[in-house]
Amino acid sequence: MAAHSLFRHRANHSRVLRDHQRAQRAAHAAGRPANCRPCLTAAVLCDTHCHLDFGAFDADRKQVIERAGTAGVGRLLNPGTSLESSQSAVQLAGQHAAVYAAVGIHPNEQVKYLGEILHELDLLAGHPRVVAIGEIGLDYYRDAVDRAVQREKFEAQLGLAAARCLPVIIHCREAFADARAIVAAWPAAHRAGVFHSFSGSQQDLDALLELGFSIGVTAPVTYPKAHALRQLVGAAPLGRILLETDAPFLAPQSRRGQRNEPALVAEVAAAIAAERKMEIAQVAAATSANAAAMFGW
Repeated sequence: MAAHSLFRHRANHSRVLRDHQRAQRAAHAAGRPANCRPCLTAAVLCDTHCHLDFGAFDADRKQVIERAGTAGVGRLLNPGTSLESSQSAVQLAGQHAAVYAAVGIHPNEQVKYLGEILHELDLLAGHPRVVAIGEIGLDYYRDAVDRAVQREKFEAQLGLAAARCLPVIIHCREAFADARAIVAAWPAAHRAGVFHSFSGSQQDLDALLELGFSIGVTAPVTYPKAHALRQLVGAAPLGRILLETDAPFLAPQSRRGQRNEPALVAEVAAAIAAERKMEIAQVAAATSANAAAMFGW
């Protein structure tokens, strides 16, 4: 792309995203939920990765879920990060019609008796509101857990997903080569899932697509300096993209440094739409169809 064309492209992206964020901030300042319905018409957004069970939502969890619905976010997926978190996710899913659960042990979570934990996760996975195994994977950035132990947990939980015929939600941070090797060894018939908050290279993306996985896109795509990520997401097959917030983490640019929440997944959709020169409603419809196909809701 020529330099002047690239400049115009980035300027257009920034303008569209600024307009959307300005409307979000105005609604917030007026005490109203950031309502995306005028943009989305009949389309419904899905936040396929939010941690509603975390303590950051203890004071207003019900209101957060209600704001998501008002903003046009019709499905919320709460992955577990420990046995206790997974139990809480299932409980929330049983209490709120829009909320679904995934169960799993995060790579940074210490596990003393893996066999017992897997048995408990298997029991939880039989709940009708559980639609995936996750958040599982590898994290070599923090190295809070021995890498060999992380790989053992990851492989064991992939086995659980295969036994339960459920897709997986994969956390992968600075561990792509090992994560790719592990999922590549997984039987092709079981390869269904998403690499959460994807931020890898084009080569990484190509490898995941070839293996049959989708990518989760979070709010870093809204950050002014995230040109490479936006270009990668803009060129990725729309049919392999899921929208995520990772709330309460990774707030979009308009709320940077503040608590994130599912209603703000609309800003992720807006950034993708601007990059791909599409309407937000088109991105919402496509990504929601992707989520429905993967999670069966």
